[in-house]
Amino acid sequence: MTTEHSADKTVFERRESEARSYCRNFDTVFASASGSHMTGEDGKTYIDFLAGCSSLNYGHNDPDMKQALIDHITADGVAHGLDMYTTQKAAFLQAYEDIILKPRNMDYKVMMTGPTGTNAVEAAIKLARKVTGRRNVVSFTNGFHGMTMGALALTGNAGKRAGAGNSCGGLCGVTHLPYDGAFGDGVDTLEQIKMMVNNPSSGVDKPAAFVFEPIQGEGGLNAASKEWIEGIGKLAKEIGALIIVDDIQSGCGRSGTYFAFEGMDIEPDMITQAKSLSGFGLPFAALLIKPEHDIWKPAEHNGTFRGNTHAFVTGRVALEKFWKTDDFQKELQEKAVMLTAGLQAVADAVPGSRLKGRGLMQGVDVLSGDLAGDICARCFEKGLIIETSGAHDEVVKVLAPLTTSTETFRKGLSILLEATQEAVDTHKIAAE
Repeated sequence: MTTEHSADKTVFERRESEARSYCRNFDTVFASASGSHMTGEDGKTYIDFLAGCSSLNYGHNDPDMKQALIDHITADGVAHGLDMYTTQKAAFLQAYEDIILKPRNMDYKVMMTGPTGTNAVEAAIKLARKVTGRRNVVSFTNGFHGMTMGALALTGNAGKRAGAGNSCGGLCGVTHLPYDGAFGDGVDTLEQIKMMVNNPSSGVDKPAAFVFEPIQGEGGLNAASKEWIEGIGKLAKEIGALIIVDDIQSGCGRSGTYFAFEGMDIEPDMITQAKSLSGFGLPFAALLIKPEHDIWKPAEHNGTFRGNTHAFVTGRVALEKFWKTDDFQKELQEKAVMLTAGLQAVADAVPGSRLKGRGLMQGVDVLSGDLAGDICARCFEKGLIIETSGAHDEVVKVLAPLTTSTETFRKGLSILLEATQEAVDTHKIAAE
């Protein structure tokens, strides 16, 4: 039996680590959530355009996933099974094979890693070095891949890297090269990358792998072009390096397709997945590995929480409910058009601003972190949860649940536009 009670907010300041972050921008105590809405204990309801940083692509408390999980728990289903065989794991893997891999002619082994995205990234770079016998890994400017030491070495953000303390002790073995568009539209970074990795005097050792996000979530919604992604894939093959696609934030439909690289002539050696893989916000991460690269010995890379039985249950339902047919993907494409139109109105309100991203992973670069922060703060006051991204937090980023209704989308975008206009007027007055 549980007892509902109001939270004493002082306990957070008194006992929770200073590492907490989102709560500093969204200063309320949330008590419940459903679909695309979160409700505070004071009764105020907010539209959620953050969705657990894309961990809730199917919204809060999807009824079918919730019921499946309740049924599993009440039937004394396995709660934790290390990496032992369970009926729930078998059902998830079968669904993943039948609904995701086979229709896309993809052949991958599924490695259950620790419960978060950074664990999948750690496994990927570790395996790439094991497969190739090389140490160097190439990642890209503005990339974000996780907060554990290996994944953090791939990450560009100086603030995140500073959390490692003495960086020379762990943030090594990685070369950061320019992402697509890093120097503006007129500079072909692919040609620069080719020169760096092929020139024996460039100082860049032949890499074990290239690691990139098709759309950089934390880096400012930079979306790599089809030509650039295909070019990196071709280059990797030429020099004997592996391709690791980090599809943790951009995957599970966020880009408009299940994988963010669909429709491109590239065959990743590994793909990292997490965030919405469970469908329900439960911790769950996995690494997809081409069979020929799956050279692990038993327990050579493990972890107590590799695989999450409860997530197998909800993740299977997510696949069966949303991805068995093309209907959901068609809806995403229609919503993406609506989102683009709504964000263009926001961009029009900020001189010099521009749209970023693609699919349901879009935002507006408003050129200033102060302005973007002000916009998001005003949105929260008006009942919309939304955050920033980018090197200077200059991009207002929309990560609404993919299941958000048209009516709620429009209401949220209307709040965003109103907040933007108010913030721009305030900053204009301050500048005068």
